[in-house]
Amino acid sequence: MSKGNNNTKPVHITDVTFDRFVADYPVVLVDFWAEWCHPCRMLAPAIDALAKDLQGIVVGKLNVDENRDTAIKYGIMSIPTLLYFKNGKLVDKTIGVVSKDAIETKLLSLL
Repeated sequence: MSKGNNNTKPVHITDVTFDRFVADYPVVLVDFWAEWCHPCRMLAPAIDALAKDLQGIVVGKLNVDENRDTAIKYGIMSIPTLLYFKNGKLVDKTIGVVSKDAIETKLLSLL
């Protein structure tokens, strides 16, 4: 993975790639979701737009049904859950559907 933000879509991450992914970029947003989750599908367009529009921020998506170890490690009990990382460290969390503006404000404060 490169250090630059050339991603225009969320990166699909797994239990295997998670730690490296959050460590590789200065500011990372990870969306914990599942295919069957209606609120996750409601949030997806905002997540996609943020991945495309924000410079200096990388967005990842982790399917909790396929990657249970990471979900357990971070105590994910409800989805969607968004985890915010800065320099590889967890700095904030949002649970449930929130507005794109609220997510963007939180992310920009980490730059």
